[in-house]
Amino acid sequence: MSSAATSAGPGRSGSHAVPTRTFVICGLSSLAGLMFGLDIGVISGALGFIGKAFNADQHTQENIVAIMMAGAAVGAAGGGSVSHGLGRKKSLLIGAILFVLGSLICALAPSVTTLLIGRVVLGLAIGLVAFVAPLYISEMAPPHWRGAMVSLYQLMVTIGIFLAFVSDSLLTPSGNWRLMLGIIAIPGLAFLLAVFFLPESPRWFLIRNRPDEARRVLVETRPSPEDADQEIREIGDQLKVRQLGSAMFKNNPNFRRSVFLGIGLQVVQQLTGINVIMYYAPKIFGMAGFGASASSWATAIVGLVNVFSTLFAIFFADKWGRKPMLITSFIVMAIGMAAVGIMLAVGVHDDFTRYLLVAMVLVFIVGFASAPGPLIWTLCSEIQPLQGRDFGIACSTFTNWAANWVIGATFLTLLSTLGQAQTFYLFALLNAAFIAFIVFLVPETKDMSLEGIEANLMAGKPLRQIGR
Repeated sequence: MSSAATSAGPGRSGSHAVPTRTFVICGLSSLAGLMFGLDIGVISGALGFIGKAFNADQHTQENIVAIMMAGAAVGAAGGGSVSHGLGRKKSLLIGAILFVLGSLICALAPSVTTLLIGRVVLGLAIGLVAFVAPLYISEMAPPHWRGAMVSLYQLMVTIGIFLAFVSDSLLTPSGNWRLMLGIIAIPGLAFLLAVFFLPESPRWFLIRNRPDEARRVLVETRPSPEDADQEIREIGDQLKVRQLGSAMFKNNPNFRRSVFLGIGLQVVQQLTGINVIMYYAPKIFGMAGFGASASSWATAIVGLVNVFSTLFAIFFADKWGRKPMLITSFIVMAIGMAAVGIMLAVGVHDDFTRYLLVAMVLVFIVGFASAPGPLIWTLCSEIQPLQGRDFGIACSTFTNWAANWVIGATFLTLLSTLGQAQTFYLFALLNAAFIAFIVFLVPETKDMSLEGIEANLMAGKPLRQIGR
């Protein structure tokens, strides 16, 4: 790939354009997010057909959905060690191979047991790349473009979910669930091929005391050799800050506060009910009287709205602030979930009320994707002090997947135990309660430096005030 400077984006020095190669590298590595989204979204359309093919009961279907999240929790927990030991590029290669292998195992599965194994393999891939890909992008992107490039990864996740929903909708008339699951191996192969063309992270080279290789990569991906040398000095200064991890968690009560806040934010994100919609949307629309094909296309619309709402968050988070957007979104989500519950309680008997139910689900999606979806991840990284950042983010990431697993493994049971309407009332009440969590515990970090947030945290300020 040519390293000619053709992009108009300003670099660190402001006098040179960022090489196009840099944006190509970040774009190719963001395909990890696309694979993440495809594997998250595909099960929603396939689950009903899988249940019929294997005569799977409710509990088995919950396990088919949720076991991938258990694998993702393991993959995320090991992501730090793998990327540190083998490097970012080799870690992404392992993830790409697991994506392809898991998709093929699922598509060819002769039994539920084999299908569960395939889903675990996919989960390991998702957990690994969800840790490594944003890390790699943040290390490869120029400082001026870092936020936008990492946001591109998050956007690709939503695009992947949408494309999975569309693919499921196109294949629903045939009921070919094996093709639904197996077709994802094709973009998986494309991602695998793309990773071969990626360089290793210069930061990892410096961690391994290989400065010449680090400089070579930076010279090819930065506006000028001077920019590359300056970044090498900055990375060197950062690497002098020793990560204290579990020891800091044990001995520093202020650090424990930030870790528990990160864990709480991830639990809140999952208990909004977002993955109830993402995993079980066709079933929800089926309860409202839609046929299989109509339910699949309604689910695809959910995925499309998710994409555009995420764009909203990317553009406005640094203008409006985290807390106002989060509070507004939780109000919107509570209204959406309550409306779905009311409609299921009174009955959905005609086309108007069916489309109204779809609209209320979309209201919920807009609320989630425009703030809690991307911004909770942002907050979880912002609130952790430098010496404990790796440990804090690892704890919150693991919590996300563990809570995700719990939701996926219990939703159908909730429906049968509490009833359809009452289940959605429960999620509405949770979203309303989370407003208090945001108001009283979550800081506003807009326009605040990470160093300032850390200083306030370590000074013992209340959590909601550490962003001031």
